[in-house]
Formats: sequence, C-alpha cells, structure tokens
Amino acid sequence: MNLQELINIANKLVADDKGILAMDESFPTCNKRFAKLGIPQTEEARRAYRELIVTTPGLGESVSGAILFDETIKQKINDGTPMIKVLSNAGIIPGIKVDAGAKDMAGHPGEKISEGLDGLRERLGEYYQLGARFAKWRAVITIGENIPSRACIEANAHALARYAVLCQEAGLVPIVEPEVLMDGDHTIGRCFEVTEEVLHTVFNQLFKQGVMLEGMILKPNMVLPGLACSKQESSEDIADATMKCFLRAVPAAVPGITFLSGGQSAELASARLNAMNVRFKSKLPWELSFSFGRALQQPALEIWNGKEVNVQEAQKALYHRAKCNFAARRGEYTKASEKV
Repeated sequence: MNLQELINIANKLVADDKGILAMDESFPTCNKRFAKLGIPQTEEARRAYRELIVTTPGLGESVSGAILFDETIKQKINDGTPMIKVLSNAGIIPGIKVDAGAKDMAGHPGEKISEGLDGLRERLGEYYQLGARFAKWRAVITIGENIPSRACIEANAHALARYAVLCQEAGLVPIVEPEVLMDGDHTIGRCFEVTEEVLHTVFNQLFKQGVMLEGMILKPNMVLPGLACSKQESSEDIADATMKCFLRAVPAAVPGITFLSGGQSAELASARLNAMNVRFKSKLPWELSFSFGRALQQPALEIWNGKEVNVQEAQKALYHRAKCNFAARRGEYTKASEKV
C-alpha cells in the first residue's frame, strides 16, 4: 500500500471543481431504465450506451473520475479500445463498484445490508490490474416506522469499514457511500437525526478498522425531507441543514464529500450543491463535490433512446449537465445555467 499515492488520488478526485460520474448501474437497474424508454435490455445496448458516455467530447473538463460496473470495466468501444483506457486518455480516473447489492437484512424487516465482502480482496487486486484506482461500496439506510435500527446502522457501517481498509490495502481509494434514502414522508429534521447517527457510526468503524481518512472519499446523501413529505425546504435551508450535520460528524482529514443525487432531479441536485458552496465553501475543511448518476445521465439517456443517430445530441446533454455541476461546485450555478 502506497499511502501517498492514495492521498494523491483522493485529492485529485475532488480537485479543480470537478466531480465524479456514477455509471455503475447493475444489470437490473440499467435494464429497468432501458425498459421504461423501450430500449432493448441487452449487453450490446448497455455497451453502446456506455460508449456514448465515455467518448463524450470534453467530459474531462468537469469530471475527475467515473465509477464503472464489472461489465463495463471489461468492455471496449467500437474501435477495440478498452473503455477504461478511453477514460484515462481523457484525464478521467477509472473506478469500480464492488458491493454486491443491498439484500434483506435477517431479523430486520424493511432494512437492508450490502453484501460482497467474500472474495473482495481478490477482486480488488484484479480491478487494480485492469486500471481502476478507486472503488465504491453503497450501504442503504431506510427511514420508516421504528427504523433504522441500531443493528442495521452498525452492520452496514462495519461492512463499509471492512471494504474501505481492503481497498487501501489493494492501492484503491475507497468511496464510502452510506445513503439515507429519500423514500418516505419523513421531515428534514428526521433525516438530519438519522444521517448524523449514521455518519458518526461509520467514522467510528473506519477508525477501528484503521482506514486512513486522508486516502478516502465520502459519498453521502444530502439532508433532505422525504419525497412524500408535505414540506419541501428551499435549497438554502437544505444547504444549512446538511452542513450543520456534516460539520458535526465528518472529520477534517477527509479530502472531499461527493454527494449522491439519490433520486433528485438534475436541476435540484445542482441547485442544492450550488447553495452549499455559495454559503459554506470558504469555511469548510473538505471539498464539496458531486458523484451523480441519474442527475448527470438521465437527460442524455432519454435523448439517446437506444438510437445511434441521437448519440451526438445525447453527448451534448451529458456535457451540459457536467458543466452545470462544475458551476455548482464554484457557487456559480443559476437557472440561466440550464440554457444550452
């Protein structure tokens, strides 16, 4: 393990107002999004879509890293170039999703535990040899009646820490993703309480497992009301609640926080990230960035719709969304930013 190399990569992932593109959808997730648009749910369709993403001109201007799925990291574009090499040539650091998905947690109805620790050391070694330099593991926390339980929070935090230390051993920067879901009618105050508890627990476990905080990235949810909550706060109120929570719970040694979009619309995700940087950027110990999936990809996916003739227009939409979030990192995003 080269500690300085891990630190350098972690810092590069959040440098220059860039962010991370999450293109690591599993087969079921990707196929579900394709089905909604009438796109064939085939390996070739997934390959063609991901080729559209990685070959987008100028994407490296706003994107520092891309999280890939196991299928994608081994795929090639039409001319035979490995996708991972296309990204590297564009100045984008390749990463890899390594959890095996969230499964029902035994004895805890309504709660999930992420699996994939078995054989992880060997898989990480293979991914490093393929060219990946960071990895991602997502834990899912649901807010509901009498949940989340301490058992669920602690089990997921422990798994995240085990994963993170294995990553660093293999020379990969771990992206630690504890996601408190937006689903439900909970208030922003309830999300604050749960998010703070989850973050404290995760960092306690990271400390116990010996994870070097300077060589990792945190990928959390923003502090938000549930999607079904009757009161939806302003971007400024969300920024204030999120930063109050994170200043309490995230150590200053962490280089950056790359927020997930978690089902927010593309515009809302950008506006809320922008509000955080406008109000807090000069006062924070860590960089505030993005690691969006749908909030970056969805407009491009809808334009592409599985048709080769739409590739260039879809790439323009992806480039535009990346630029909007680049602006949000600088606190320069406005409604006018949306005009192409």
